[in-house]
Amino acid sequence: MTRPDELTFASLGGVGEIGMNLSIYGLGKGNQRSWLAVDLGVYFGDEEHLPGIDLVMPDIKFLEKEKKNLVGLVLTHAHEDHFGAIIDLWPKLKCPIYATQFSASLFAAKCASERNPPKIPVTVVPSGGTIQLGPFSVEFIPVAHSIPESHALAIHTSVGTVLHTGDWKIDPTPIIGKPTDERRLRELGDQGVLALIGDSTNAVREGRSPSEMEVAKTITELMKAAKGRVAVTTFASNVARLRAVADAAEASGREVVVVGRAMERVVQVARETGYLEGVRAFRSADYYGHFPADKVVALCTGSQGEPRAALSRIANSDHPQVTLNKGDTVIFSSRTIPGNEKSVGTIINGLVTQGVEVITDRTHLVHVSGHPRRDELRDMISWVRPQLLIPVHGEALHLHEHAKLARACGVPKTMIVKAGDLVRLGPGDSAVIDQLPSGRLYKDGAILEDSKSRAVTERKRLSFAGCAFIAIAVSEKGDLVNDPELDLVGIPEKNVKGELIDDIVFDVVVNTVENLPKARKRDPDAMAESIRRAVRSCVSEHWGKKTLCYVHILTV
Repeated sequence: MTRPDELTFASLGGVGEIGMNLSIYGLGKGNQRSWLAVDLGVYFGDEEHLPGIDLVMPDIKFLEKEKKNLVGLVLTHAHEDHFGAIIDLWPKLKCPIYATQFSASLFAAKCASERNPPKIPVTVVPSGGTIQLGPFSVEFIPVAHSIPESHALAIHTSVGTVLHTGDWKIDPTPIIGKPTDERRLRELGDQGVLALIGDSTNAVREGRSPSEMEVAKTITELMKAAKGRVAVTTFASNVARLRAVADAAEASGREVVVVGRAMERVVQVARETGYLEGVRAFRSADYYGHFPADKVVALCTGSQGEPRAALSRIANSDHPQVTLNKGDTVIFSSRTIPGNEKSVGTIINGLVTQGVEVITDRTHLVHVSGHPRRDELRDMISWVRPQLLIPVHGEALHLHEHAKLARACGVPKTMIVKAGDLVRLGPGDSAVIDQLPSGRLYKDGAILEDSKSRAVTERKRLSFAGCAFIAIAVSEKGDLVNDPELDLVGIPEKNVKGELIDDIVFDVVVNTVENLPKARKRDPDAMAESIRRAVRSCVSEHWGKKTLCYVHILTV
């Protein structure tokens, strides 16, 4: 009897966390499967926990091994957490990439801004179109989100249809782009959906996400009421919000000045793809100072507190072209991503100190989420009526609440999975049948590091307890030829008694060398280890922390 094809799913990033999305679908028998990848994203490094790390990416060692069976990478939309890892990781896969026009154009602009990027071809798919990739027929279904051309993917196979929602919400008035295609989703439900792999970001929030149109109305009211200069910061990719700012500026007699490279890039792509059609051309930052205070609005990068972004520099009075003064207004038309609260707070405090009025979503409807709240999740479930629901794109609480809601809505089965869990979707009962290699890669400058990288581990320790560098010159007998050279990095200058720690460590090094047995004196490795132990013990005694210590011995 011939064994039937098996449809499988695994998340290699984007479950148990928000960001770094990578999902894969497999179809075939046993180990002979064709694979389809959906999205390849990043999340941004956290200086507190990952000092020096710019980006965190999913580990793709499994796909590297299977790349001859990888039929393609399909993008749901062009947010960094869904396509930000492609430039770094695609050269390891070299698979075809498929995206709609705006996503492809924004990716091309992103590549153009990099230094010596690889040449990565992207095949453009029409919104609402269907492509055949090996045994997978992939249909792009328009959904509303906070960036143009977001799509859910209906993945049609011989085993059944899976709906991969991507990021979505229900917004009947999204300002730009198409609303979520309820009609097509209901049709899919009528035809039968084996599994729904769904966005869980707002699964803990009751009600519905407000519309972009409501935000646009608020921004217009605030801009009309402002007496001085206005600056608006938002996610650069939220083209609907950029258009809302432009419309508000038009209604209040202001010119829009774009400040920040990421914002300039998105504006250019949005114009090229028709999403800012009819909107008056924006001005560059050079023009900012030429307009009266009540005739200008600065559209700025930096909504997440990025230290070199435009708004951070403005808050530090460090921007060469844009300044704000007492009586001016800054609108944070964004949500602070968890982990960025401190850096955003620093900017807000800097602006308030300058006398600037800061407006956030805490007091005004100046931002709405691009993700579905619980009533919207209920709608999606009622339209699609899946046999199985697997929550993704969320932390543990979000996944749990999404699964719980699905059960209450009558979904026959839900599964909460971990990164690397290989799930059989069908035929037969769904279950975790294997564990695939998964993990994280760190972008450290120009280098991709494994999460167990020595550099990352040591940097964490350095950030906590500093480092002592000791260099000594000794004779062949192991006697000191000159005074030891010390460099204590990140270690306090004095102990609690006010004594210089440098002097204390110097004495410890000299005494350690002089009191070593003759045999250890003649062994540079043994001497270095003795000094290292003595210095760490000394610093711990006087500071309370065990520092790193590196000892270099030169025999002369």
